[in-house]
Amino acid sequence: MKYLDSVKSPEDLKRMTVPELQVLCLELREFLIETISVTGGHLASNLGVVELSVALHYCYNSPLDKIIWDVGHQAYVHKILTGRMGAFNTLRRLGGLSGFPKASESAHDAFDTGHSSTSISAALGYCLSRDLQGGRGYVAAVIGDGSMTGGLAFEGLNNAGRANTNLLVILNDNQMSISENVGALQKYLNKLRIAPSYLNTKSDINRLVSKLPFIGAALRRALEKAKNTLRYLLVPGVMFEEMGFTYVGPVDGHNMEELIGVLSKVKNIPGPVLLHVYTTKGKGYLQSEASPAKFHGVNAFDVETGKPIDVKLWDTYTDVFGKELVKIASADPRVTAVTAAMPSGVGFDEFRKVFPSRLFDVGIAEAHAVTFAAGMAKSGLVPVVAVYSTFLQRAYDQILHDVCLQNLHVIFAIDRAGVVGADGETHQGLFDLAFLSHMPNMTIMAPMNKKELEMMLRFALSHGGPVAIRYPKAAASRLWKGLRAPIIYGRSQLVAQGETDAAIVSVGAMMEEAYETWKMLKAERKNPALYNARFVKPVDESMLRELSGFKHVFFMEDGAASGGYFSNALAKASELGINTAGFHGFAFPDKFIEHGERHEIFAAYGMDAGGLFKKISRWL
Repeated sequence: MKYLDSVKSPEDLKRMTVPELQVLCLELREFLIETISVTGGHLASNLGVVELSVALHYCYNSPLDKIIWDVGHQAYVHKILTGRMGAFNTLRRLGGLSGFPKASESAHDAFDTGHSSTSISAALGYCLSRDLQGGRGYVAAVIGDGSMTGGLAFEGLNNAGRANTNLLVILNDNQMSISENVGALQKYLNKLRIAPSYLNTKSDINRLVSKLPFIGAALRRALEKAKNTLRYLLVPGVMFEEMGFTYVGPVDGHNMEELIGVLSKVKNIPGPVLLHVYTTKGKGYLQSEASPAKFHGVNAFDVETGKPIDVKLWDTYTDVFGKELVKIASADPRVTAVTAAMPSGVGFDEFRKVFPSRLFDVGIAEAHAVTFAAGMAKSGLVPVVAVYSTFLQRAYDQILHDVCLQNLHVIFAIDRAGVVGADGETHQGLFDLAFLSHMPNMTIMAPMNKKELEMMLRFALSHGGPVAIRYPKAAASRLWKGLRAPIIYGRSQLVAQGETDAAIVSVGAMMEEAYETWKMLKAERKNPALYNARFVKPVDESMLRELSGFKHVFFMEDGAASGGYFSNALAKASELGINTAGFHGFAFPDKFIEHGERHEIFAAYGMDAGGLFKKISRWL
């Protein structure tokens, strides 16, 4: 590639002309498409910010100047421009480049990100720290219009607007988060997109009023009110102006010359500035532009057709959940579906077609989603809140305070639970069992296969109170599909009889590894019993009493060891006076788990069947 191969750091951009930078952007898009078609990753969001990324590094001096990417899945171009192009074939692979900004990976990654709506708060912290210490450098937060629906973004804006510090917030407006954006803010931004850019109107009106001769207080107040009315009529972005920001834009996010010109000028504007840039998600790749949600996060795909190379052989847990919920809702008009900006990701596509008025997409606002659902439950509906495990963390207080405290019938469908894989530390769903287990009134279930997920969803509808069902990002298991004993509250399931030397207790989808371990032990003439926990909370007391008769009991769960199922089982056994000397827990250690393929991570931490077999064999 003529220009891309010569870019080893942002300094190399500064020697290029605007036409050369435009060619560089074409090369960057070609490189992104070719590389991500092999490694998988976030494609559409990165194609949309190619020019913006280049212009930022052309105008600013990273790492002295800080660029903080909200969420960070759109930072691939940033990574390429900051010396990591040679390692891009390792993207999201074990030991390779992270799919998100990571300070331990490069000094150019100012802040570790992965969840939305955090950039403004982090950038403001950088700014005030700089001011207090007499430091130098500019700070820019790049945030999407989808992330702006998150409450934390407005908390950051509110604080920044009165902080009187030099901060640049770049609103990357592509009308998308993962799915199409929704809500009042989106309508407001739509108006801004078609409004003329009267960048100097506000200062012109202020100068006009200040030049008037002495006038009475009443008339001055009237003129002030008229001035504000004119601002609302003439100044685009007045909402941000009212919050204390100087609003600039909208600007074409794919016009390199315009971007460089504006970014150079806003450096000289004192105080907080909001630069409104509009872009096209998926820009430069026809299939991605046509279906940006589909190409938000992709596995390996064929560049010519855009179709995935790995064809699904059977339904994922997400698919099973979505289909079963439609059946349930068809028979029960109380059932509603709630999502935080990802109806497709959590399996709501069919529900949206069949029951459009009963699906509520609240935008990237997980805390609001939970309290919103609590209001529905209080009014007699049965809301099903489907959310990724890692994002449910953002609504901890609302689950505890607004749902559990009132013992409301809200069902939490927790997708991407356990090890997620390539998205790494910020997205691993390892903590849900720990942070939900200590909440009074909460019931937690984990299905071991496809049929059990369907059964648990129906059980949750009939049970009442808050119920969480957690399942992984994986093909729905068909192990033990013939075992369809009814779900009884708080009771586990004995899957296979064994001898009293050993027993295995598996939580949910961990049954895949537990079953393989069980088979390996049987091949060694050991004959352990095998249990399916079904309920993480409450722990089955009758099962614990049975297990007290075994010499060794091995608990297996795909979550964090600290505060997980094994911890709960030990506490309950102690409460019941059961000797737990032979109880052993296998879970993920007290650390953040890096990115890599799901099976690689299980193997790396000895949580695959081979690793578990070795550990158990030492005990036996």
